[in-house]
Amino acid sequence: MSRIVMRFTGVGGQGVLLAGEIFAAAKIKTGGYGIKTATYTSQVRGGPTVVDIQLDDKEIFYPYAIDGQIDFMLSVADVSFQLFKKGVREGGTIVIEPNLVFPSDEDRKKWNIVEIPIITIAKEEVGNVITQSVVALAIANTYMEALNEDVLIETMLSKVPKKVHELNLKAFELGKKYALESKVEA
Repeated sequence: MSRIVMRFTGVGGQGVLLAGEIFAAAKIKTGGYGIKTATYTSQVRGGPTVVDIQLDDKEIFYPYAIDGQIDFMLSVADVSFQLFKKGVREGGTIVIEPNLVFPSDEDRKKWNIVEIPIITIAKEEVGNVITQSVVALAIANTYMEALNEDVLIETMLSKVPKKVHELNLKAFELGKKYALESKVEA
């Protein structure tokens, strides 16, 4: 596998940090290297948040994603989308929450913008908005084919309380389903 570089953006409290942590830990479990680097404001909830995730079979010497080398971004908040989109390489894929993120026509020309209602899926189909990070995790992995799904699910379950395992498994399956459907439409 060559290096995969992804970016998750949102606002504090939306779970993007957890998704990045799960990806990095799962890659390390497979014997590879995974790094998550998070940037967020001092505002605990509601402030712009970005998590860059690098996965590779070779050692990663620089912990920060380099602008223009990010293959995939997922964004669930417009303020963060606007701040951090420039790091995605031209032609890269950006999955957005269409109810909260508003790309311009120019953005749509520069990147492959995919609309998946991540928060609505978590809230209405899974039944718990907190599972949005797992919906996002499944979407990103389906698009990037970054990691073995079983290892990713096992790692995810190790990071969430046992009482919500069923909900998170459902969230993962729904994220995967929506990602597959959107890939077919593209």
